[in-house]
Amino acid sequence: MQHGWQPQAGRRRLFAGACRMATGSVSPPMPRWLHDYRKEWAAPDVVAGLTAAAVVIPKALAYATIAGLPVQAGLYTVFAPMLIYAMLGSSRTLSVSTTTTLAILVAAAFSSLGPHPDSSTLIAASATLTFLVGVMLLAARLLRLGFVADFISEPVLVGFKAGIGIVIVVDQIPKLLGIHIQKGSFFHNLLAIAQGIPHASLATAAVGIAMVGILLTMEHWMPRAPAPLIAVAAGIAGVALLNLPAHGVASVGKVPTGLPPLTLPDVELMQQLWPGALGVALMSFTESIAAGRAFVQSGEPPPAANRELMATGFANLGGAFLGAMAAGGGTTQTAVNQMSGARSQLAGLVTALASLGTMLVLAPLVGLMPEATLAAVVIVYSITLIKPAEFRLILSVRRTEFSWAVIAMAGVVALGTLQGIVIAIIVSLLALAYQTSDPPIYMLVRKPNTNVFRPRSDAHPEDETIPGLLMLRPEGRVYFANARRIGHKLRPMVAQAAPKVLALDLAGVSDLEYTALHMLIDAEKRLREEDGVLLWLVGMNPDVLAMVQHSPLGETLTRDRMFFTLDLAVARFQAGQANAP
Repeated sequence: MQHGWQPQAGRRRLFAGACRMATGSVSPPMPRWLHDYRKEWAAPDVVAGLTAAAVVIPKALAYATIAGLPVQAGLYTVFAPMLIYAMLGSSRTLSVSTTTTLAILVAAAFSSLGPHPDSSTLIAASATLTFLVGVMLLAARLLRLGFVADFISEPVLVGFKAGIGIVIVVDQIPKLLGIHIQKGSFFHNLLAIAQGIPHASLATAAVGIAMVGILLTMEHWMPRAPAPLIAVAAGIAGVALLNLPAHGVASVGKVPTGLPPLTLPDVELMQQLWPGALGVALMSFTESIAAGRAFVQSGEPPPAANRELMATGFANLGGAFLGAMAAGGGTTQTAVNQMSGARSQLAGLVTALASLGTMLVLAPLVGLMPEATLAAVVIVYSITLIKPAEFRLILSVRRTEFSWAVIAMAGVVALGTLQGIVIAIIVSLLALAYQTSDPPIYMLVRKPNTNVFRPRSDAHPEDETIPGLLMLRPEGRVYFANARRIGHKLRPMVAQAAPKVLALDLAGVSDLEYTALHMLIDAEKRLREEDGVLLWLVGMNPDVLAMVQHSPLGETLTRDRMFFTLDLAVARFQAGQANAP
């Protein structure tokens, strides 16, 4: 059946292309997923899209307030980027709007606008920032920079997100309690909150704490329920039934009804916002590809990194003109989408259309929502970024990487979120440099009565050494940054063993850089002339072997001192010892 369908589909596409050529018109290409869509997926996709909308829309409204934008910017962010990504993206279930991380990065980028920018300036800045993010992501696609998604190590990302979570929670506590502070650094805000608690609005605090309780209870006992939607509905009902504004509880205020207005980027703001846009673009892509990969089904190919750059780039570019914030894929909302039964990108289209319906019909109700409710939503879902279990796991595996996670977290808290991205990248690079600058070198021994060679270990005291033959195995790439350190490790091992032959097993060496090769040439000469030790090379991959053969070292060693396996080298050594006078 499948073999009969494919040619027909091919003929249909060929016919459509011929029609376009004949008429001279070019229509937008159909999304790839539509070609293989099955009608039985429609009902699960609609249910999943509506369920995800019940979670995503209230959260997006709340995240807009983090950046200081009007709440409707959250609605626009669920509509435009979600719609565009569903048409272009490669992940079936990825839900693309905004996230806690992106919202706080947008807020940090806006800090370059001055202490108290007005609403129109913020809206123009949001359009400009989102436009720049889209352009940067598309430029990265043209340069095929999809590999950058893997450039921040997992421990550093854990620490970075934990720092983001802490900063957001502290930022939202004043709204939760109904106090007003002059915002500054993280520690300034902590002190201001502590001083402002005696002046908190009891009614606002009651609403906020009640909303937190509702959200936490539902997340624990009814994880599949749309907790944010229920909390928002409860808050709106409280305003309508209890006249909460009369008791000092601030509400969102008027939300415009209708389609999002056309917003244009401001060229004059681009120079101020491009550094922040770079950080937002990096995190947008990193979060999107991580969320997309996390929910890949068994047997399904993972999202294509460069195609994701294109899809998220156009999602931001299109969203910029429709009032959307910078957008990216979110892990939580993608999880909701998948658990609700999403089969394809149609679920994302349904979520976008639900946002459109909210704009056209439900906007007046959104305006009744207490600000404390939005603060509660932000706090509850920001706390999920702080994962002590992840820190404990990292610590149990490797203390060094735990310190990288803590440094990344401290960088965000102490220096700010945009600076925290720089700290995270620098720490990742230093971590990479540290790992590669000190590769391990193992002394190899032979398991008795076998040809198995393994690193010497106290767990196997019966393993055999071969008198006169020292077998050492370095692992990793050998290059200019670590060649000297490897040499410092090798010398005392050779001096202690005093062998006739040093067999260097290079099976674990993926690359031998020129500086390292030059140092190996000098080491071979010194071992031979000063210590009377012959150097043998074993197990080289084709690239390393070719490099050695084209160097003076290859001429010195010849085939007699280069071996495919340690077994062959040991046999040669033992045969030579047996034939020695």
